[in-house]
Amino acid sequence: MALSARVRTRDGWAVPHAVVTVTDMSGIQVLRAEADAEGRVKDTTPLEPGPYTAIVTALGYAPTASTALVTASGRAELGQVVLARQGGVELPPPGPWTIDPVHSSVVAVAQHLGLSSVQGRFTEFGGRFEVARDTVRSRVEAVIQAASIDTGNRMRDDHLRSPDFLDTEQYPTITYRSTGLTPGGRDRWTVHGRLGLHGVVRPVDLDLAYLGTGPDPWGGIRAAFRATTELHRDDFAISYNQILQAGIAAIGATLRVELNIQAVQGEELPEV
Repeated sequence: MALSARVRTRDGWAVPHAVVTVTDMSGIQVLRAEADAEGRVKDTTPLEPGPYTAIVTALGYAPTASTALVTASGRAELGQVVLARQGGVELPPPGPWTIDPVHSSVVAVAQHLGLSSVQGRFTEFGGRFEVARDTVRSRVEAVIQAASIDTGNRMRDDHLRSPDFLDTEQYPTITYRSTGLTPGGRDRWTVHGRLGLHGVVRPVDLDLAYLGTGPDPWGGIRAAFRATTELHRDDFAISYNQILQAGIAAIGATLRVELNIQAVQGEELPEV
């Protein structure tokens, strides 16, 4: 194999049928290969050892170029190539945006038995954010229905809803309200805010990545984001645990939270 690469979006999805064009240092094209449905590029065309330029393009994505060094074996491994949507660093238009829960997800992951992870998702949530002309003045509010937790196991979910954990009868909602925004790059920010969980309100920061904006099939404009954070259960007075042999906790004290958010421009969601 002379050339290999994996073409991905910034949030890790394959870019099918991307095209890799390789030119020598004089600009003459020496190879052109197309990615498969999984974003993998494999080509057996032999290349002379030395430096080349590899240009990766795909419809709807901004092209990227990098130097490819062909080794004495005639191979060039580009590794993972990340493409950004065209206009991806162009921020969403100012104004209100409404989170679309059907095309979004709120996932929490906890360590189980000190070995593997258990993943749960909240299936009922909503919110909106306001994009300000001065981006750092943008605001977001979101509400999650605590009882909508779903780990794929009914007995475990019922236990998570009980007073041992979320106590959803007494604290039916989880809320988040931003208090500020700190830029971390052209398309990344730290969102500062206050999380209300289990009757406790604490400051929580979100690491936010902007994935792009584009039209949808129903005549609207959508924007996509990914946000991550870590929570400590003890900070929210959720301290139940079962200690096993050798002092290993059945459920870890730290939760990794990942939000994949798609929002529609406007005060409310369209009827589709």
